[in-house]
Amino acid sequence: MDIKQLRYFIAIAEEGSLSAAAQRVNVAQPSLSQHVLSLENELGVKLLERSTRGVALTQSGRILLSHAAEITRALDAAVEAVRQSGAEPVGDVTFGLPSSVSMVLSVPLAETVRIELPKVRLRAIEAMSGFIQTWLEDQSIDMGFLYDVSSVRHLSHRQLMTEELCFFSAPDAWPFQDPPGSAVRLADLAPLDLVLPSRHHGLRTMIDRYTRSRAIRLTIATEMDALSQIKTMVSRGSGYTILAPAAAIDFVERGELLMAPIVEPRMVRPVYFVRNPAKPTTRASQELERITVEVVQDLVRRGIWQTAGQPLAAP
Repeated sequence: MDIKQLRYFIAIAEEGSLSAAAQRVNVAQPSLSQHVLSLENELGVKLLERSTRGVALTQSGRILLSHAAEITRALDAAVEAVRQSGAEPVGDVTFGLPSSVSMVLSVPLAETVRIELPKVRLRAIEAMSGFIQTWLEDQSIDMGFLYDVSSVRHLSHRQLMTEELCFFSAPDAWPFQDPPGSAVRLADLAPLDLVLPSRHHGLRTMIDRYTRSRAIRLTIATEMDALSQIKTMVSRGSGYTILAPAAAIDFVERGELLMAPIVEPRMVRPVYFVRNPAKPTTRASQELERITVEVVQDLVRRGIWQTAGQPLAAP
């Protein structure tokens, strides 16, 4: 069995016809049939069922197809990585970003990549952490940010920083007697109408973990998974919320939201840069990782992305 036979088999499976597959790979149909027969003899199983309507995979054929697709993808990636290893970084890099990270990082990162890596095309995908973890596991993306790595032991990760969650209110709807922006206790938020993400969102999972540990029952008036809509709703005085400062810095700077630290307890979460070591690393993705760390450090130094005090990872 060789890679050429596997590529021929993939073409047959995808086309559903020997004649169509022969045209696709530019091989005579009898020769293609011989390659399939050789595979079947070598493996000792039947891979295709032939009929007047074309060909269909047997159960053994479906198993071979899944492995053949994985093998050819890995080989193509290896070839591309070797070609790029000694050259200027070039190619596509796909980066999964949770919404709160994307709001503060995606634009400055994209601008930096355009200047420093002109032949690299960044594809930044904003999604919930659960999707990002799945895409990392199935190698659909090259890298990503996650807040919780307790269930990703097979993925490589490093902590870049720790951020602290804060309370947000409309300026004209501050609910406490203390001056606007003063620190608030988590327990004091219990009677307020909160606008939070739904339970399958990573931010909500973290908030629920803190409230359970203190036996605090929050009043969740509205569940909304889009952070932009949460901020808009709260800025209109239609509720309050808990977010990372990075997720709402735009509204705070425009004076549309007030931000206050939460105490007793402080609510902190680590931010991890994550890769799948099974996915080949290109020169482009290596350089993008380096630039990402540098941009994060710059955002923290400038106070745009607030850290909870832990030192940042070195580039």
